[in-house]
Amino acid sequence: MHISKRLECIANMVDNNSQIIDIGCDHGWLDIYLTIKKNCQCIASDISQNVLKNTEVNITKYNLNDKIKIICSDGLDKIVVNNENIIIISGMGTNTIINILKSKKVNKINNLIIQSNNNIELLRKKIVKLGFYIYNEKIILDGGKYYIIIYFKRGKKKYLKADYLFGPVARLNKANGEFYNKIYDKNMLILCQLPKKYIFKRLNIYLYLKQLKKITSI
Repeated sequence: MHISKRLECIANMVDNNSQIIDIGCDHGWLDIYLTIKKNCQCIASDISQNVLKNTEVNITKYNLNDKIKIICSDGLDKIVVNNENIIIISGMGTNTIINILKSKKVNKINNLIIQSNNNIELLRKKIVKLGFYIYNEKIILDGGKYYIIIYFKRGKKKYLKADYLFGPVARLNKANGEFYNKIYDKNMLILCQLPKKYIFKRLNIYLYLKQLKKITSI
């Protein structure tokens, strides 16, 4: 079966035979892939019953009804969580993800794989504050868009502001140079076009670019 590069990148972070809870499973493609390719036990969950109807159709197509459990739930509300589970949340905004993780059940979670569509700095800060550290990070280009996928594990590490901005793992990987170059060029263009009267905005962008150049792989 074929899945997107984004979902494949998420799947590659998962070990064989893992117990997966996929929150916001969409059409269930990740769960189907992980079940077939990695012999994982998956729970496919979504808040929308209509979405889950499509998920069930896809799961039936691959004869996996007895292997993938479907649960209609608002986040973790109706999900039984144990410390062996890997919780996957992808394709949502950071605020939605943080709201899901406000559940008391987060204390039973040891492994989180998150792909947010925005505000990655805030995502890193909030999840680290919940008692996780950043175990791994991947940046993938899919359909002309970059996605940042972060694996959080239960534990504590101290991070600099630059780690929250650029990623403590991702920024050290030379393979991500093109991604950081694009960020640099985008902000340099903003700086060049910003009128000189905006002194503090210009200074903040300048300092951001200086730090980006210093600590990333560009």
